[in-house]
Amino acid sequence: MDARQKQKVFPCVCASFNMKQIYLDNQSNTVLDEKVFEAMKPYFFENYGNPQSIYSLGGRSKDALETARKQVAQLINANPSEIIFTSCATESNNLAIKGIADAYKDRGRHIIVSAIEHFSVLNPVKRLEKEGFEVTYIPVDNKGNVNEAELRKALRADTVLASIQFANPETGTIQNIKRLAELVKNGSNALFHTDAVSACGTIPVDVSDSGVDALTFSASVMYGPKGAAALYLKKGVRITPQIEGGVQENSKRSGTENIPAIAGFGKACETAKSELAQNAEKIKVLRDKLISGLTERIEHIYLNGALQNENRLPVNVNFSIEFVEGESLFLLLDAKGIMAASGSACANKNLKLSHVLNAMGVDTAVGQGSILFTLSKYNTQEEIDCVLEEFPKIVQRLRDMSPLYSYFVKTGERKPAGPGTDYDVHDHCETQE
Repeated sequence: MDARQKQKVFPCVCASFNMKQIYLDNQSNTVLDEKVFEAMKPYFFENYGNPQSIYSLGGRSKDALETARKQVAQLINANPSEIIFTSCATESNNLAIKGIADAYKDRGRHIIVSAIEHFSVLNPVKRLEKEGFEVTYIPVDNKGNVNEAELRKALRADTVLASIQFANPETGTIQNIKRLAELVKNGSNALFHTDAVSACGTIPVDVSDSGVDALTFSASVMYGPKGAAALYLKKGVRITPQIEGGVQENSKRSGTENIPAIAGFGKACETAKSELAQNAEKIKVLRDKLISGLTERIEHIYLNGALQNENRLPVNVNFSIEFVEGESLFLLLDAKGIMAASGSACANKNLKLSHVLNAMGVDTAVGQGSILFTLSKYNTQEEIDCVLEEFPKIVQRLRDMSPLYSYFVKTGERKPAGPGTDYDVHDHCETQE
């Protein structure tokens, strides 16, 4: 039993509480695998040379860099020469969107993205709009599936790039990327990029089969370190570098390579590839137990995204819970040592429904009570049992304080919320802070 497993079995002592910590926010970051840490250690103190140096110390770092490139490529069935290392998924997405758009702007200035992309895709295309590009946003259905008819209709002779997420980190819906890439290629000369951060290391991803031209993935959500990610760029696809000043990464991404993190990324990919099936099988059991358990214990609760027996990530559980708000759920769970993510408007301090849930047509009043649990290979049945025991109590506690719920219990009707009504979301958020 390694240290990470021991941490899950034995309660830890917090600063002021003696409680077990249950981490269910693995979409934002996963704990580092012990094997990954061991692979990184030599490059902090022993083999610390710059891989661009020609002496032996630099050569050992260069060997580590190229070994990791092979390991990373093997996870997605790519050629090592098609891997560009970056610092994070956000950088990879920016490099893909801005770099490809600029390299092919003589072919056209039209870009297609889905309405539920990560902001590291949405914000770059907004920047490109200011530079004269035109962007079409493709809608999704109520489960988060991209509308194929709208995608087909959006394709034009001057379309240069389409970017559609492989799997959505918030709702867990997996797109049929192979099908979508075929639609784009058959209807235009555009290149196809996919943000596969939530997919790689969790479900099988094969770039040679999917037909994509560029793909983003990251170490930090597959039990690897922060500070290492990659962009797969199909051989022959041109790209304009976004960080210039050196010859690193075949002059496509300058800057001294973060060898410890890259070595860890390589080991994380190697481990993920060997454990993919067994991890998915184990985590699906926990996911389904959590989904069915919460559905049975809590009324007026709605699963966001695809059903668990459909195209849903094995790690993802996302619910909207009526008559409560995500920020309050998040804070009270944290007080119990349970760490999850909130899709609440208030949690983001912007009083807006998640753009993903909004695109799926989720009612604003309901969607603000959203909570996201993302599981890992280190989670246990006992942890899920604890969540099933504590979470319904938290929901009931919040409903007992809710004017909306009180009104519903008395009348059987749902009272509208918002400015100009007796119940204002903004006021309620402030009372819970």
